[in-house]
Amino acid sequence: MKISKQLRTDITGYLFIGPNIIVFLLFTIIPIIFSFVISFSNWDYTQGFSNINFNNGMNYINMWKDEWFTKSLINTVVYSITLVPITVFLALVISVLVDKYVIGKTPVKLALFMPYISNIVAISIVWVVMYSPYGPITQFLKSIGIKNPPQWVGDYHWALPGIIIMSIWAGIGYAVLIYTSSIQSLPEELYEAAQLDGASGLQQFTKITIPLLSPTTFFLITTTLIGSFQVFGQIYIMTKGGPGTSTHVLVYYIYTSAFTFFKMGYAASMSWILFIILFVVTIVQWKFQDKWVNY
Repeated sequence: MKISKQLRTDITGYLFIGPNIIVFLLFTIIPIIFSFVISFSNWDYTQGFSNINFNNGMNYINMWKDEWFTKSLINTVVYSITLVPITVFLALVISVLVDKYVIGKTPVKLALFMPYISNIVAISIVWVVMYSPYGPITQFLKSIGIKNPPQWVGDYHWALPGIIIMSIWAGIGYAVLIYTSSIQSLPEELYEAAQLDGASGLQQFTKITIPLLSPTTFFLITTTLIGSFQVFGQIYIMTKGGPGTSTHVLVYYIYTSAFTFFKMGYAASMSWILFIILFVVTIVQWKFQDKWVNY
């Protein structure tokens, strides 16, 4: 009776998790395995499965000779190493200011968080208008004496910085929310002791707040970096990778290779390179976190 009762319990449990496992296998595990298989092939998916031609992994070799791939990878790296530190730093400063000097904290945090949960298509369209020659950003720059302000998304040199500025604005609310939650859990007695010792506000910030928030900072750096390498929506809506190759990032090139030029095998191989890059970066961060993260 004990065995049969345990067996019934196990079967009930498996029946409950069965649908989720099936969906996970069909839409996650199997597509991942399939993408790895076709990454070693030339495949125009419009011709059906019979058109899969394996090329002995030449996709992984040829992509490094592809100027579009290398330029997309460079743009992605520039985007990430610019966006991540600025976002994390500004979020930390804003969080401290909100916690110490703002009376209505909840409405302010909600206002900062709204862009993060808003539709990226809508946000991108709004920022295209703001960057236009008659938009508020351009008109403001003219009002303070800048006669020839940047054309932003229409300028080869300013398009990527424009995307970065928009992305920081859209994503900083999440980081602020995480930081403010962590700040509220910091022990007040440390700040009281520092004040008794004559520590200034800046010294308290650098010697107490920053070290105690290092686990939160590590979490935000890791998640923001992973997200920045996967930037796509604002690129697709605002610039289509242009002008030229100025905003052509890796995920956008993967998308166009697969669904514009129908090179699904080549797109899959680039996707796996992106996965390897993110995996290595994350492992390196985990390895060196002991040197600056204080738990």
